[in-house]
Amino acid sequence: MKNVVVLTGAGISAESGIKTFRDANGLWEGYDVMEVASPDGWNKNQELVLDFYNQRRKQLLQVEPNAAHKALVKLEEKFDVQIITQNIDDLHERAGSKNVTHLHGELLKARSTFDDELVLDWKKDIKLGDFCEYNFQLRPHVVWFGEAVPMFQKAAEISAEADVILIIGTSMQVYPAASLIDFASDSTPIYFIDPKPNVSARGRIEIIEKKAVEGVPDIVDLLLQE
Repeated sequence: MKNVVVLTGAGISAESGIKTFRDANGLWEGYDVMEVASPDGWNKNQELVLDFYNQRRKQLLQVEPNAAHKALVKLEEKFDVQIITQNIDDLHERAGSKNVTHLHGELLKARSTFDDELVLDWKKDIKLGDFCEYNFQLRPHVVWFGEAVPMFQKAAEISAEADVILIIGTSMQVYPAASLIDFASDSTPIYFIDPKPNVSARGRIEIIEKKAVEGVPDIVDLLLQE
């Protein structure tokens, strides 16, 4: 059974109604990203950071997986599918995908500020005074700017085994995620699905210039017919 590795970013979830990470002026829904997505921001104003992610969490619980998420599940009929996502939502899992690695954490989890490995399932608001079992404040289980990406090594190992790579909804400009394709064989075909691709078709890279909800079902059908 061939291994299909799928790298996803904000573009796939945007079509479910989730706002993309930040717009051209560096703001994230009106906030400077460093105020709400960095250790410094957390240290300066924990209440602001918690409120920001509480609002994102509420939004996530109101949206559903789209046709792109659902199409990827069909690939599991014929392939060993591993999804590596930069997204912190759970839309891949809700669609039915079995193997999902979250590079940047998960919005529906909280973790201890004392022990990074103490992670809790968490669908409600995180408030000041919500403590872990060691009486330390809980924080969103997300990777902020300036923090290590603990799942990167696992993602690199998965990428190294890829027979086919799909890139969906990500510009592949943010590191370390952008380097994952470098771990795959030089002969591994890459399908880049984006309505406004920032790369050109060359060598092993094929461009599908469509939105995720259109392009992903197309490439899934193509792969299943091989």
